[in-house]
Amino acid sequence: MARNVVISGGGTGIGLAAAHAFAADGDRVLLLGRRAEVLEKAGVPGALTRAADLSEPDDVRGVARFVAQELGTVDVLIHSAGGAGYLEPASGSDDPLDTVAYDWTLNFRINTLTAVLLTEALKTRLAEPGGRVLFLSSIAAYRGSGSGAYAAAKAALHPYAHDLARELGPRGVTVNVVAPGYIEDTEFFGDAMTEERRAQRIAETSTGRAGTPGDVAATLHWLASPGAGHITSQIIQVNGGAERGH
Repeated sequence: MARNVVISGGGTGIGLAAAHAFAADGDRVLLLGRRAEVLEKAGVPGALTRAADLSEPDDVRGVARFVAQELGTVDVLIHSAGGAGYLEPASGSDDPLDTVAYDWTLNFRINTLTAVLLTEALKTRLAEPGGRVLFLSSIAAYRGSGSGAYAAAKAALHPYAHDLARELGPRGVTVNVVAPGYIEDTEFFGDAMTEERRAQRIAETSTGRAGTPGDVAATLHWLASPGAGHITSQIIQVNGGAERGH
């Protein structure tokens, strides 16, 4: 039976790969993102699209109304919106504290708040039993990310997911987190990924290669399957062993 799948950040990278994986099963997919033109060009068969800034409560309310009208029940909710701020405007200030405040606020807004607001807005629409909530964290939540802001924002999803798993478990809904390592073919790094940096990231893995959006999408797809029905409140790392280091 076809399921209703809602994916934030569904127009590019991991979210888009996940959308194709679920659409290939005949599931009905709703792609959410800030850029309408990107969503419209995603090319996911039969997908619905809705442009929204998921850090804004009014936009999230609009998404919730749209979901109620078009889907009704949500079988799978995937949070892949976010990033480290590489694609966002600079703080516009030369004051170091202003820059820190901007960076930390930005990272929690686009990585944590977006996921929490969307979850809370759609929580009552999750299929029961059988609903799935899946968050995208990062290897940075374990190892840091330089500035710390992105890593902290992703790490904040872990306790939220654990609390949510306890809350929704009695309804037959599972909640899990997938934490990727370095993934190629995404917009995540913008122009900030050099060949030297890429080689270093790959050298940290045990598999000797970068991850792909498809690697993560396959993990999300499995966690949403009936076979993963007794797996909840877990953080699954998809990083080729890089978190362990060499």
